[in-house]
Amino acid sequence: MSPESDQPVQYFFNTRTKQVEKGRQSPWEHLMGPYATREEAAGALDIAKHRNESWDEDDDRWGGSGS
Repeated sequence: MSPESDQPVQYFFNTRTKQVEKGRQSPWEHLMGPYATREEAAGALDIAKHRNESWDEDDDRWGGSGS
């Protein structure tokens, strides 16, 4: 929890700077998240890549072309 509030601390990955931010410090269009930990935020691009691959596989199983 953040000492200033009752809200838990959230972490974001900034796609422009490639840095993890504690709390939202940049415009939304540059952020991925929120994540519960700094480590999760640092892995945001890998998480997104794996999710996209999984969704593409699901599409292929449903008969889509994947593109």
